[in-house]
Amino acid sequence: MKLITSTFTAAFGLMSLPLVAVEKNQPNIIFFLADDMGIGDAGCYGQKIIKTPNIDALASSGVQFMQHYSGSTVSAPSRCALMTGKHTGQAAIRGNGSSAVRNEDADLSLPPEEITVAEILKEKGYATACVGKWGLGGPQSNGSPVNQGFDYFFGYLSQGAAHRYYPEFLYENESKYPLNGQYSHTVIMQKGLEFIEKNVTKPFFAYFAVTPPHADLDIPDLGIYNNRFPETPHINNTTKGYKTQLQPKAAYAAMVSELDRNVGQIIELLKKKGIYENTIIIFSSDNGVHKVGGNDPDFFDSNGPFRGYKRDLYEGGIRAPFIVSWKNKIRTPFVSYHVSAFWDFLPTVCDIVGADTPKSVNGISFLPELLHDNRSQSKHDYIYFEFYEQGGKQSILSADGWKLIRLQVSNPKKTYEELYNLKFDPGELANVITQYPDIAEKLRAEMAAQRTDNENFSFSK
Repeated sequence: MKLITSTFTAAFGLMSLPLVAVEKNQPNIIFFLADDMGIGDAGCYGQKIIKTPNIDALASSGVQFMQHYSGSTVSAPSRCALMTGKHTGQAAIRGNGSSAVRNEDADLSLPPEEITVAEILKEKGYATACVGKWGLGGPQSNGSPVNQGFDYFFGYLSQGAAHRYYPEFLYENESKYPLNGQYSHTVIMQKGLEFIEKNVTKPFFAYFAVTPPHADLDIPDLGIYNNRFPETPHINNTTKGYKTQLQPKAAYAAMVSELDRNVGQIIELLKKKGIYENTIIIFSSDNGVHKVGGNDPDFFDSNGPFRGYKRDLYEGGIRAPFIVSWKNKIRTPFVSYHVSAFWDFLPTVCDIVGADTPKSVNGISFLPELLHDNRSQSKHDYIYFEFYEQGGKQSILSADGWKLIRLQVSNPKKTYEELYNLKFDPGELANVITQYPDIAEKLRAEMAAQRTDNENFSFSK
């Protein structure tokens, strides 16, 4: 049984108050997580073709972070970092695959000793729900969302099943819920909105871990994008891989705009129920844009000014849109250049609700930044990533903008490194490792210090 100790500490400059009195005024928290949406796919980050008016309005009403990092460059470790506050050098789950046995219903599970954001909030009296894709443990496992602090779950427990938008069933908690031909994302959104409606009288945490625009590129209505673009059809004549899509550009654009419509639905419901101003709304994506199923991210400039895509540790694979709206506290919207990452979410939540932050986390609270208190905002010394596919990769970014990338880490005879200065070269165009060997050596040593061994993830396997 997990034990979480927490005491109410001074927040927002208030003296300690009785726990129940504080909880009555605690903000609701909604985290809306897109799947494989590039940072450049939202209008507020420079998108010119795909329409995202609700996301853009969210940014203009709150804080738009310009240097925020996802938890990883693929799904499962990114979500692990978000839930546990640990980066991939320390986290229990560091990749989509591992040496552990996995099947369609049982991805590698979060271990029982991990403390999640949901568990912390549940102890503080929050109702908690996750709808969409989980990917951190199957039914009846330690990692199942209902065993990791969520009162309610609806969606895909496994990542493999989440590639399809018309599966036979989804999971409601740990029971199979037949879809009978319904588009999965529509039902997932419906269940999430129902959870909000049922919990308007108490604080809640709603984690919308939705699946668009992850491939398959599949949506019932292409809307305004139908027949709009020059298309190269994606044809699949097998039973495996991503489905045939005759208009992949239109499908991708429609899926992003559908997410934007969903953000609008959530805001409309919050306003209708009179709880909008006391609700924190966060919008982000789990990693960089994908290049599968016929998607053409270059057409939309989905990675913006950055190099790389999903599965890269270049900025395009790990930079994420990150927008926070909180009308009660963020009354003057602004653009933030604070360097932050998914593993900062848990300590930020702890600061907001007055819980003790677990000592094992790598994140730092960005609550002072939200409140425009730059003087008390702590900063990361380093942002570290490791990734086990494509020969193994590591990267580390220092506070002064130097970034070292190691490639082919699993093949010592082939391992090589690249060094960039993001302050002057955010597109990672000029590898200057031969010019600055001392900086590379310092980052190399710090890279080794950032990680611990993990029995399921090793560069030697």
